[in-house]
Amino acid sequence: MTDSAHADPTVADTAPLRADRVLDAGALRALAHPLRVKIYDILSQYGPQTASSLAERLGESSGSTSYHLRALAKHDLIQECVDKGSGRERWWERPAGGVSFANAEALKTPSGRAATQIVMSEFFKLRQEQLVAFVGRGLESEPETWRDGSMISTATARLTPAQSKELATKIMALIDEAVDAYRNQTGEDVRPVTIRADLFPLPEQGGQS
Repeated sequence: MTDSAHADPTVADTAPLRADRVLDAGALRALAHPLRVKIYDILSQYGPQTASSLAERLGESSGSTSYHLRALAKHDLIQECVDKGSGRERWWERPAGGVSFANAEALKTPSGRAATQIVMSEFFKLRQEQLVAFVGRGLESEPETWRDGSMISTATARLTPAQSKELATKIMALIDEAVDAYRNQTGEDVRPVTIRADLFPLPEQGGQS
């Protein structure tokens, strides 16, 4: 599972396809908290935030969000913005670059497996909530231009492991190209866009889902 600076997590059962930072067990445990995953996700999708702005978004106290920001920063999951803020408020951001949660060593221990499961489950829970919200909102209030520019698609193919890896590499290269080109884009009609790509094997016929 990887998460690039402004793209969404994707499952990867093998080594990362790109030069992602593989989170060690300590970083995974630091992130394995529902509120911290939400904070990390907001920083990924909406850019720099303060403890106060995060508190307002999440319905928490600024003391609580400040505490969790420090815990994330301790493991370099986030960093302070050097060109923003004042003596009163500190701004925090996600470092640019991909992050992988597929740490083979961490998965060898019960605590590592538990932390990885929490992080992945929370991320996918957030993505599913966003997808369902968009479907409802898209039918009611999103402009036609954004409806035309969005895609929700599913398909099935019969592949070998090598073919699946080749397809995953092509998909990630396309996503990386878009992220690199538009990561810091601003201007009229620019909004954060979540990009989700799922590619994984189904159970054999007759197997459990």
